[in-house]
Amino acid sequence: MTNKKEKPPVPERLPAPVVDAHTHLDACGAATAADVSAMVDRAEAAGVTRVVTVADDLDAARWAAQASTWDPRVFGAVAIHPTRTKEFGATERSEIERLSRQERVVAVGETGLDYYWDYSPHDAQQEAFRWHIDLAKRVGKPLMIHDRDAHEDVLRILAEEGAPEDVIFHCFSGDAEIARRCVAAGYVLSFAGTVTFRNAKELQEAARLVPSGQFLVETDAPFLTPHPFRGRPNEPFCTAYTVRYLAELREQSVEEVASAACRNAERVFRLPSVTTS
Repeated sequence: MTNKKEKPPVPERLPAPVVDAHTHLDACGAATAADVSAMVDRAEAAGVTRVVTVADDLDAARWAAQASTWDPRVFGAVAIHPTRTKEFGATERSEIERLSRQERVVAVGETGLDYYWDYSPHDAQQEAFRWHIDLAKRVGKPLMIHDRDAHEDVLRILAEEGAPEDVIFHCFSGDAEIARRCVAAGYVLSFAGTVTFRNAKELQEAARLVPSGQFLVETDAPFLTPHPFRGRPNEPFCTAYTVRYLAELREQSVEEVASAACRNAERVFRLPSVTTS
């Protein structure tokens, strides 16, 4: 019997490097610089050579910004998650803006709207989302969006505010029609382990149609572990499982999918390019 608390095995190394565009190293259990490096070592063994560790509250934002300085393979993203915007005042705004300007913080996120959980009023979420959109434009960094059961309002607010140059839909959860609208607007769709789930037919249809220049791959670890390990703890190395699944789904080689996702991450996050070792 499989132990649900046991991590999946580290898969064979990908034929081309890839970036985990959205993970939560602290939630995966990392606390120290040694923890972070050990976690990224496991990822690199699978071909996942860099990661973006993402904040969802103020403490996590401070940690992500600090962790991004501990290992050259780690970058940060900072924001207040929409489910935590019930109280979003001057302290939060000032600190997130300060952290977002740090060199190794490469995105403003995750921000957006979450209508699934009833933790923050919709009007508070929308106000915070508008503020984060403006911040991304002011600091010149990509906007990383959390969109759960709120597609129409997310797209409407982006249009009303004027989207930043680069917009990433983290853990894209829409169908093909929403994907087409995002692609037409120039947004980038990031696919997590959810695309591998057996019941994710609409999401899989969306993943097939996204152009090679407009997708990323991510884990959202420790959540959303790819099939067939769903329910077990996720880590950045599991990005490799999603890459292989997307290659089969999109009828491309694994190297083509990994290389495209890596190029897109380097472009969107302004990362230096790397070559396969």
